[in-house]
Amino acid sequence: MRVIALILAGTMGLAACQPQDRADEVASEELPTLCQTLVHESDGYTVCTFDAREHDIRLFHSDADGQPYLQFDTLERELDEQGEVLLFAMNGGMYHEDRRPVGFYRDSFGDQASVNTNDGPGNFHLKPNGVFWLTESAAGITESAAYLEDGIDPVYATQSGPMLVINGALHPDLNPDGTSHRRRNGVGVSEDGQTVYFVISDSAVTFHDFGTLFRDVIAVPNALFLDGQVSRIYAPSINRNEIGTDLGPMIGVVE
Repeated sequence: MRVIALILAGTMGLAACQPQDRADEVASEELPTLCQTLVHESDGYTVCTFDAREHDIRLFHSDADGQPYLQFDTLERELDEQGEVLLFAMNGGMYHEDRRPVGFYRDSFGDQASVNTNDGPGNFHLKPNGVFWLTESAAGITESAAYLEDGIDPVYATQSGPMLVINGALHPDLNPDGTSHRRRNGVGVSEDGQTVYFVISDSAVTFHDFGTLFRDVIAVPNALFLDGQVSRIYAPSINRNEIGTDLGPMIGVVE
């Protein structure tokens, strides 16, 4: 498995952000890990980086019988039975109480919901929201209305909201004086659509700080909030397999 460093072309902001511990940085260069820890505005984050051309990034929700996976371990076991290895996973979008996706969702079994452009309460409807999508060799994050207008037809997709970064600008409603602190996770994609950054905060953070991490440190043109509080990560390369509330959509990287 190839090690991908966080400091890549087009992400120069990361060069100025030092990991929490130099020993961890050295270890990450020697071990087959795709995840690194960094600090932004005094809060710690885990950033896992993948190349859309080389890594098999997928969306998961239910098995062939329509039974939701709910937990990372369930997905890991099924992939293992199929001779595949789950390298990484993260909750991949908001969901109803029955774990059905709130917005558009597509995986290998087809679509579960259409693109949701309705107004409503909560983070999902803090417009603009957006769609994280994957083809066989590229990734993207597109505002929901633009996604419909552009006629994008990906292999995998999940809709969530709000957008955190939109064409290089922070979402206008992310308040620097916001007082809501939650554990949060999200995704950003490089301008060329080749590098995907999955990020989870290691403590409770504000929306504004989370957004500026993507804009100023990772330096991606577009980033999407996936969820908060239920946010969890599966990353055996760094000994992380977080359990908790049953999940809806999941993003997984498979070998």
